[in-house]
Amino acid sequence: MDLGNLRQNYKKTALNIKNTAENPIEQFKKWFQEALDADMSAEANAMVLSTVGKNNRPSARVVLLKSIDDGFVFYSNYESRKGENLEINQYASLTFFWAELERQVRIEGKVEKISEEESNHYFKSRPIESQMGAIASPQSRILNTRDELERHFDSIKKNYEETNFIERPKNWGGYRLIPDYAEFWQGRESRLHDRISYLLKEDGEERYAPLWEIVRLAP
Repeated sequence: MDLGNLRQNYKKTALNIKNTAENPIEQFKKWFQEALDADMSAEANAMVLSTVGKNNRPSARVVLLKSIDDGFVFYSNYESRKGENLEINQYASLTFFWAELERQVRIEGKVEKISEEESNHYFKSRPIESQMGAIASPQSRILNTRDELERHFDSIKKNYEETNFIERPKNWGGYRLIPDYAEFWQGRESRLHDRISYLLKEDGEERYAPLWEIVRLAP
């Protein structure tokens, strides 16, 4: 299999510093809305979450962005591999790739758990089957058979039919990545891509008003 000839010449648009927002969250919101408007076939909020755990081994997986405030919020089982990694090392990175727009975004920062109230609110907003799935799955743990998982799910479903109530499990909830670095990549012709990065210079008097240095990087 010859992969060397698999290449794409990017030429949709350009990215200039003068046209970027003052902070990466606002710039991300702009690009994210354009990804939604582009009616992309893949989920625009899909992102690769990279963490580092025991023995400094990196681990990556695709998760879904669920909200944006002063950070980027996603949900998971706290006892999953990603959860265990974040207990060891709170720093992580997110990567978005929107092929239709020839764009990539990389975000790095420190991860914190969101409040129980926020997690409860989101958990209740999920479809009932997703709520049941969060309880039924001992995420990242070894299963003897799939039947074992499905039997647990069925027992939870039966209990719900009797009680009409599902409580968020304590080992499931949200995380927020607070960015201290972000990079916006726009594909260009001849591999002379645009790379604009945001570097956190210092925290302002308020957490919600950080100061950023915006620079261009060589491709």
